[in-house]
Amino acid sequence: MNFTRRRAVQALGVTALASSPWASALAQTEGTLAQIKQRGALRVGVTQAPPWYSKDLKTNEWSSGLGVSMGKAMASALGVKFEPVEVTWGTAVAALQGNKIDIMYMMDATPERAQAVDFPQAPLLFYSLAVLARDDLKVAAWADLNQPAVRIAVPQGSSMDKFVTENIPKASIQRFPGNPEAIAAFQAGRVDAVCLFHPPLLAARQRLGTGKIVVPTPAQSQPSSAAVRKEADKSFVTWVDKAIAGHYQSGQTQKWYEEFLVGFGLDPKASPPVMKEMLK
Repeated sequence: MNFTRRRAVQALGVTALASSPWASALAQTEGTLAQIKQRGALRVGVTQAPPWYSKDLKTNEWSSGLGVSMGKAMASALGVKFEPVEVTWGTAVAALQGNKIDIMYMMDATPERAQAVDFPQAPLLFYSLAVLARDDLKVAAWADLNQPAVRIAVPQGSSMDKFVTENIPKASIQRFPGNPEAIAAFQAGRVDAVCLFHPPLLAARQRLGTGKIVVPTPAQSQPSSAAVRKEADKSFVTWVDKAIAGHYQSGQTQKWYEEFLVGFGLDPKASPPVMKEMLK
């Protein structure tokens, strides 16, 4: 075989290897951080869920939401482009495991999920148990709701159901199949307040145009996180941990959240913060 033919055969061999499953497996032996830099893109899982992710239906672009803002900032810090990949909450873990996305924000670090994916140590943000209440209903503390005259809606069998049952047992607790039914009961005036973690209440308040969102004291808040692929190389989850902590501690996370609220037509001063230290 002459030199020219040998070079051609070698080139074909390299091309075949690059397109083979072996090449794909070889690429995945590199850590996520190395893959991101090689690819030139940070793939962020997104799903229509304001205030975390929101697609502009006119342009079909994922243009707003705290997760979109944070994803763009992290991509910029890595010197790569932001690449949104549409998933659902139910498929996000599988998308990480299948190397379809690199990170999914607003995934709570439950023990079950931690068996399948990794989480940074620093919290992404905090969200709080809140109520959407009639404008004329006095609500400052949970104790204000603990009276028979107050009708409060919760999704049946939920953590909200458990909390109000244990902490405001004197209230008239009305249980519904899910969030939409509980919110519909409030809209119809069949209850005085609906109790949920505050993010879905923001969209409800914006849609209904009435009611006030309150985080009763003592505040019941829990952290959320960001899920990444579980792998031996921990350089990416370590980098994410530092990035998330920096955004939170500088107040940037809260700022992104408030920017979305303003764009969504809500007053940030009337909405619960996502920094635990800001809850009064």
